[in-house]
Amino acid sequence: MCGRYVSTRSPEDLTGLFGATPPGPDLVLPPSWNVAPTDPVWAVLERADRESGLLERRLRPLRWGLVPSWSKTADGGARMINARVETVGEKPAYRRAFAKRRCLLPADGFYEWEAVAATATAKAYKQPYFISPQDGAVMAMAGLYEFWRDPSVADPDDPAAWWATCTVITTEATDAAGRVHPRMPLALAPAHYDAWLDPAHEDPASLRALLTTPADGLLAARAVSTAVNSVRNNGPHLLADAAAPPGA
Repeated sequence: MCGRYVSTRSPEDLTGLFGATPPGPDLVLPPSWNVAPTDPVWAVLERADRESGLLERRLRPLRWGLVPSWSKTADGGARMINARVETVGEKPAYRRAFAKRRCLLPADGFYEWEAVAATATAKAYKQPYFISPQDGAVMAMAGLYEFWRDPSVADPDDPAAWWATCTVITTEATDAAGRVHPRMPLALAPAHYDAWLDPAHEDPASLRALLTTPADGLLAARAVSTAVNSVRNNGPHLLADAAAPPGA
């Protein structure tokens, strides 16, 4: 799965990398070294402009944890942070978004944890690893997004009446990631961005063809500070090399 990731690139960098329209000046997200479920995250998506009707690629914030449009409450959003590539086109929670509302979620890399057994001198603990492209390039994680109408807000024109949420598509882990955890976020190659983001592209078979298992040799994993285990911690210090194991 993908339960935490790092996203520190500026909106200016991201709009340049993805050829997207910048967000409005009132939409600001600080860099995060510990993105967690329910956090707002940057997403790249394509939607028709309300006035011109022309398709536009945008950078905008979404809430991580998808809430299906038909859901009666938003309670399950925090649990729907990942969608498995094997079933994303069939499950009711993701099927409509897979057909029409796909996005890219930029990341510097992601975290996974490895259980370390207790010893005679130390307690069991979970060691976090930061997994990222070896060349330092941005990861364009394949995602889906949805809009959910909050019934507790009476005015439909109130921005609070609508939640824009997203989920990360995951696949079997390969290379360095596979040594830490069996699943990983599925990153798209730049050549596939246009086809993935195009809302008119609805053929399930051709969409699935874009979601191929990443090739070996592209990711690096290293043990980092256990401070990342708490969602309350944030900052570049989380990527510091791991300290010696307890009791060492």
